[in-house]
Amino acid sequence: MYKSVIRKILFKYDPEEVHHFTFNMLKNLFKVPLTGSLARSKFVIEDDKLKREIFGVTFKNPVGLAAGFDKNAVLFDEFANYGFGFVEIGTVTPKPQPGNPKKRLFRLIEDEALINRMGFNNDGVKVIAERLRKRKTDIIIGGNIGKNKVTPNEKAVDDYLICFEELFDVVDYFVVNVSSPNTPNLRELQDKEPLTKLLQTLQDENNKKELPKPILLKIAPDLTDDQLLDIIDIVKTTKIAGVIATNTTIAREDLTSEKRNETGGLSGKPLRDRSTEVIRFLAEKSNKAFPIIGVGGIHSAKDAQEKLDAGADLIQVFTGFIYEGPELVNRINKSLI
Repeated sequence: MYKSVIRKILFKYDPEEVHHFTFNMLKNLFKVPLTGSLARSKFVIEDDKLKREIFGVTFKNPVGLAAGFDKNAVLFDEFANYGFGFVEIGTVTPKPQPGNPKKRLFRLIEDEALINRMGFNNDGVKVIAERLRKRKTDIIIGGNIGKNKVTPNEKAVDDYLICFEELFDVVDYFVVNVSSPNTPNLRELQDKEPLTKLLQTLQDENNKKELPKPILLKIAPDLTDDQLLDIIDIVKTTKIAGVIATNTTIAREDLTSEKRNETGGLSGKPLRDRSTEVIRFLAEKSNKAFPIIGVGGIHSAKDAQEKLDAGADLIQVFTGFIYEGPELVNRINKSLI
């Protein structure tokens, strides 16, 4: 139904406009009595075999919605009805910002991919924290945090600390995003010295809390083997909870779509193999010393299993959810059982 009818209609329109239209439609739809119950009966699978205890958090199942989809924390409760084990909101910055000029989101239909150069457009951490305080479900929430575009890298740690403090009471884990290609110079923070300083500062603040929250690092798929070895050292040094592998890529190999040369981060099927390679490298070289959340090119249950076999403890979907529809989550969970 989704791929044969709904997707064909939605894909006739601008992807960013469709995203907002769909969010508004779902927000109103789930206000109708019984809609949530009907969705849960179709998509949600409850089974102890799916439960995962990772970095001290219990997940009902290992399939999450990646950051960037519900970046402003508008639909996280509603997404619980589609069978997700967790939803990651953000990337959130201290101050609201509009992001990069439109158009900034492109479908590469032939490649089953997306290119985005959104630029951390979001409503700001205070507004988003207030929405999260109104959480109605027990869905696990991750808080993906970043810096404002106008904040220089030498002061970036201040932005991450602001977001950390504002979101601490309303999320279950944190993700430090230094790997988006769409904020100028952000990826320079992935270098060993600034990244160690940033993560250590956050971890020091975290350890002052009565009950610290897990902090994870989201990395780019474009890192070299030496840089990935640095990541392993940094995780060991700072004792953060784990890594999310991977963010979008700036690579453009073997694409056929007309829009393949648009600037921005590429996600979807073309990213599948590289993200799996990164997961396997981290797992093997670290001797599975820390949890990994695998994301990138998951469009089927087989893709999900490949990530788990490579060493991922949990997985996230984004572009696959757009191309395959909500049935994807159900199919993955069924296959894992």
